[in-house]
Amino acid sequence: MTNFRTVAEGEIFSAAYEVNKSKFIAHVVHVETEEAARAFVQAVRKKFFDATHNCSAWILGERGDKQKSNDDGEPGGTAGNPILDAIKRNGLTNTAVVVTRYFGGIKLGAGGLIRAYSHTTALGLDAARRVQMTTLRKLSLTLEYNFLATVENFLRREQIRVTATDYADVVTIELLLEPERLEKFLTQLNDLTAANFLHEDLGDVLIPVEI
Repeated sequence: MTNFRTVAEGEIFSAAYEVNKSKFIAHVVHVETEEAARAFVQAVRKKFFDATHNCSAWILGERGDKQKSNDDGEPGGTAGNPILDAIKRNGLTNTAVVVTRYFGGIKLGAGGLIRAYSHTTALGLDAARRVQMTTLRKLSLTLEYNFLATVENFLRREQIRVTATDYADVVTIELLLEPERLEKFLTQLNDLTAANFLHEDLGDVLIPVEI
């Protein structure tokens, strides 16, 4: 799995910018597929149907290898590409941006449009919560109750994420930690419990870590 940066799920982030009476509004969202990106663009166009333009761009994939931009009637290269470049400069993927423009009656020229769309996108990205999608190893531990307090204190001290605990005849704890820490972690746990535990490696998962 590849670690990458994106914006947080479940929220649309926005920011506005005005220049020479034209109003620009950035809308930023997390997406994972082209279908989701297109649906977001269409939703913004529907909501802001009275706008002069709804220009857009998105970057998808863990390596950011799927990219698309749309000028939506602005002169070629003055809207979609600046939006796309702003996403790239921020090192983000799985991110879609639509910049809505209400024309104010004063033409900005090609250079002015590029600066306005780029700046508005940057403001929208600055307003977004960003996360680092980080590869962690999921592990299941099984132990007797007489070792529970010791192990829980150890997990808190090492700041290891516990995702679930099942209190049955024995205790089962699911946790996440960096793959490179696994060998040392098991050695420490072995010392703490005199090897009185079982563990199952459940593989790698991608987890969002806010930055």
